Amino acid sequence: MTKTRCMHVHFRKILQRVKKTLRLSASDQQSQGVTEPLSLGDLPEECISLIISFTSPRDACVFALVSKTFESAVQSDIVWEKFIPPEYESLLSRSQHFSSKKELFFALCDESVLINVSKKDLWIEEATGKRCMMLSASALNLSTHHTWKWITNPVSAWLETVPELLTTRWFEIRCRTNTRFLSPRTRYSVYIVFLKADICYGFAYVAMEAVVRMVGHELSESCRRYVCFHEAMEWQFLTRKNLVNPERREDGWMEIEIGEFFNEGAFRNNDEIEMSVSETTQRNTKRGLIIQGIEIRPTKKPGNEMP
Repeated sequence: MTKTRCMHVHFRKILQRVKKTLRLSASDQQSQGVTEPLSLGDLPEECISLIISFTSPRDACVFALVSKTFESAVQSDIVWEKFIPPEYESLLSRSQHFSSKKELFFALCDESVLINVSKKDLWIEEATGKRCMMLSASALNLSTHHTWKWITNPVSAWLETVPELLTTRWFEIRCRTNTRFLSPRTRYSVYIVFLKADICYGFAYVAMEAVVRMVGHELSESCRRYVCFHEAMEWQFLTRKNLVNPERREDGWMEIEIGEFFNEGAFRNNDEIEMSVSETTQRNTKRGLIIQGIEIRPTKKPGNEMP
């Protein structure tokens, strides 16, 4: 099956979903003079735009490759208005003019355009239109402040300074944040973003406890996992459940997924999420970890949204 044919089949499935959503019954169709199933060629451009708006930004960009008609339909504000959060004006860092909703959407995907709200940076994930958040290191509760020193950011320009861990035995990072700026009915993953300094030790054989949970909810085992800032040895995976290794990011930093949560609420909700990474039992000497912050973005796994 060709790519165009696959897209047409996918488009028909979307059309069926839209008709079901609108509860357009057979009798309704007959009363409107519709005697045969609609084909793509029968639809006006505005209708195509409306149907595409029920998909995702990634799907919209793929639809634009199908034909000139689809390409024109995808440019419509009808499509991109559905992908833009209703409170977008409060997310922009400055007053700007955009020639179209599509241009506005991609501006909202640019982290440098968005405001810093209480030490939080907000942006939209380009593929899905879901909202993301970065809590800068200054928003975190770092164990004891005298065990950290603030240095010039070695990688990113958007944060001028970041904390580097000095010699310590007690390691603890905690923070809370309101979830109202995140997309509702969406599963999120939480990552701690870090680097290792030239002199860094004490993390090679240490599995730290990470907890992500909604404030006010009972702390269950599903909220807890163990993370290694230094890649774990094979034997550690045999003795620890939910052990997570770090991964390198495209921006030069490293990250570890410390947990997940499902955000049920909307923009006006008051739910809070609590996150922590700690090691206070082995008490071995640690040094040289550089923290950028904690990033919250949609989970890249099945079950991201509720049906």
